[in-house]
Amino acid sequence: MDEIANPFRPSAGARPPALAGREELLRSFAVTVQRARALKPTKGIIPIGLRGVGKTVLLNRFVSDAEHEDASVGYVEAPESGQFLSAFIAATRQVLLRLDSKHRTSAIIRRALASFASFSYTFPDGSAVSIGVEREPGTADSGHLPRDLTDVLIATGNAAAAHKSCIVLAIDEMQLIPTQYLSALIQSLHRCTQLDLPIVLVGTGLPQLPGRLGDAKTYAERMFTFPELGALSYEATAKAVAEPASDYGVTCTEGALAAIYERSSGYPFFIQEWAHDAWNYAQAATIDEPDVKAVHDVVQTRLDQNFFRVRFDRLTNAERLYLRAMAEFGQTARSGDVAEALAKPVESVGKVRESLIRKGMIFSKEHGVAAFSVPLFDTFMKRTMPFSAPKFRI
Repeated sequence: MDEIANPFRPSAGARPPALAGREELLRSFAVTVQRARALKPTKGIIPIGLRGVGKTVLLNRFVSDAEHEDASVGYVEAPESGQFLSAFIAATRQVLLRLDSKHRTSAIIRRALASFASFSYTFPDGSAVSIGVEREPGTADSGHLPRDLTDVLIATGNAAAAHKSCIVLAIDEMQLIPTQYLSALIQSLHRCTQLDLPIVLVGTGLPQLPGRLGDAKTYAERMFTFPELGALSYEATAKAVAEPASDYGVTCTEGALAAIYERSSGYPFFIQEWAHDAWNYAQAATIDEPDVKAVHDVVQTRLDQNFFRVRFDRLTNAERLYLRAMAEFGQTARSGDVAEALAKPVESVGKVRESLIRKGMIFSKEHGVAAFSVPLFDTFMKRTMPFSAPKFRI
């Protein structure tokens, strides 16, 4: 069929043609924004999940819905470099500038902008964050990060409240934020909640994020909800494929939908991959099971060479061997079982395990149990690294 008209979008963060299976989260977010605007702030929403489950897509939808409700939105993707603070300050200042463009005579917004000018922080490497406009003496200028960031957010929240607005701060990949910044951010937002200021934090992160937030501030678990995004049900998968196709007059048979669900395991990114290629292969205005089967090798190879391989290539040989041993037990494995497969004591492979956690390849589900952060990575490892019987060597 027409490749240009193809509605499916297998790309990182690209909005799918139908956001199936997330309706309740969208409703919950709408309530959260409305409560904040009414100066009754509630818990922030931070969806967590594996790679490819649609966290960024959902966050972008939150942003779009918030803007539709005339909220002021600041968006940040936490950088892998760890230099989160400067990006966050810049995004929050942009929120105020947009408010200022609507209310140019507002003294409270100008005072809030002056608090940004006073804000200054020096990083451990000697670099600094500061904004060079007229300052507000005594506000956000102590050099103590939690206190100064709190001053900035309070000033921002007061400006929004004065104009019956709401501020949504959206942060993607929150697991990359260094602990000292997480701690300051949580403390600042906590104070804003105590003052009933209309500031909402929404974010995304890998499954280890709630633990990191709890380590940063013990009360973080009471400030946010952490809905876990996983694979879609068969019904949601069918909706995600059949509805967009139907909009173009294309029918998907039950056999095709079942085949896409089986091969994707319900993970949203993989659903888009399979549906996209099945659409291109189909010769008529019907996508049938043979069309899905016909593109199997092409899609699997592309996923192996791109989605999976880019992560595999970042690993050391020792890390690859650890993950290959882990894959023998599926998506989740006990550390003791992996060590036994490697013919090593648990303690001797601990550093490799910790390195994989730092790289975001695995996460600790509970004491002594780890899981892959990338869905279906266990099956990729089995395809890529044949089993070396009877034991691995690391």
